[in-house]
Amino acid sequence: MSEADFIARLRAIATDPAARGLADDAAVLGDLVLTHDMIVEGIHFLPDERPQDVAWKLVAVNLSDLAAKGAAPLGVLAGYSLTGDEHWDAAFVRGLGEVLRRYEVPLLGGDTVGIPEGAPRTLGLTAIGRAPATGAPARNGVRPGDQIWVTGTIGNAGLGLAMRLGQLDPNETCLEAYRRPQPQLRFGQAVASHVHAMMDVSDGLLIDGQRMAEASGCELGIMLETIPLSAALLAVRPDVLDTRLAAATAGDDYQLLFTADPGSAGAIREAAAGLDVAVTPIGHAGVGEGIMLTHRAQRIAVPERLGFMH
Repeated sequence: MSEADFIARLRAIATDPAARGLADDAAVLGDLVLTHDMIVEGIHFLPDERPQDVAWKLVAVNLSDLAAKGAAPLGVLAGYSLTGDEHWDAAFVRGLGEVLRRYEVPLLGGDTVGIPEGAPRTLGLTAIGRAPATGAPARNGVRPGDQIWVTGTIGNAGLGLAMRLGQLDPNETCLEAYRRPQPQLRFGQAVASHVHAMMDVSDGLLIDGQRMAEASGCELGIMLETIPLSAALLAVRPDVLDTRLAAATAGDDYQLLFTADPGSAGAIREAAAGLDVAVTPIGHAGVGEGIMLTHRAQRIAVPERLGFMH
């Protein structure tokens, strides 16, 4: 059963309004925002990854979901699998303390389990946040005519993974993007009242854009030439269509994808400038469904693989 099929079956159970139809980054219960993400060795992180970096990623991917709802973090609950490797466990705890201090988030509790020696580590985290007074933006709020925006740059983490696998000569910018994503918490809070829809880019810009389009019943028209790529990425890849499609389907970026009325562009740019966050408009929403891609005014076929799926 695919991830999408499994979630579709769960929707018959998750009927409480707080679940948002299992079509959002998080649940919203009153003014609380709750999210839970898991990472698995060999799928979300490499077996030889530093434990401190694994701890960082575990926390960051959950805080990124809070950022997409404009929520202020209140605390986290951790789920940890013990394998008998005392040194790995100790380094993980140090890394967990580092990332929680960085984002000023308390550890409130959680659970530990033992797993068989040699089994892949499976780690989970529940993050709890407080929604903004204007409400937590959902994925399903896109309106025809909205401008589509993304923070930061796209594709660095995917390239960083290729570097970790020895497929490319490494550079620190891309490696750091893969190892230690930076959740856009403050920016999410700053623009929550201006956006119509917002989510984080975890599995790939195109697949997450497709999810936003489906949830909203709109078409997202994305101009591939406007997708922001870093100088570090372009130092090892030419600025051609294939490079842009690879970046837009790679995943692990943990940037924010959002839409807003074009009249809000000034407020969005002002918030971004005040927080030193790069923001880029990458297209417009229209009547229709799914995503529509262009490159330099030419219609481009939507690739079969839009991003990462379990």
